[in-house]
Amino acid sequence: MEKTFDFLKNQTQVNFVSTINGDKPSCRPFGDPVLFDGKIYCMTNANKNVAKQIAANNNVCIVAINGDNWIRINCKLIDDSANLEAKKAMIAEFEWAEMAGYTLDNPDFKVFYLAEADSMIYDENGTILAKEEF
Repeated sequence: MEKTFDFLKNQTQVNFVSTINGDKPSCRPFGDPVLFDGKIYCMTNANKNVAKQIAANNNVCIVAINGDNWIRINCKLIDDSANLEAKKAMIAEFEWAEMAGYTLDNPDFKVFYLAEADSMIYDENGTILAKEEF
């Protein structure tokens, strides 16, 4: 998990999360992840389509590129929105979070962690540089 987190957090600026929207794929950019309690977390708002799609089918694919190398993570996103400590960690990581409405009293503030992850980092030729399962 360490190489996966490092790649997403320190080597890229944006990662792309793909979900299933009915019977079609849907993809959108996400910001930095947060490492909390030994898990990689991300956040969104319950009113966004991505949150609704994850609720319907939590199997996702995350892809990011740093110019030379890229990562693909097939995983489940587990809703951990009842975990106030995880939410506090997300708010502490991003100075803009509270101004964007990500507050502990906001029921639409969703946090998810990656589970059952199969992560592979590749070079530009498709050679596997690292593989992690967590």
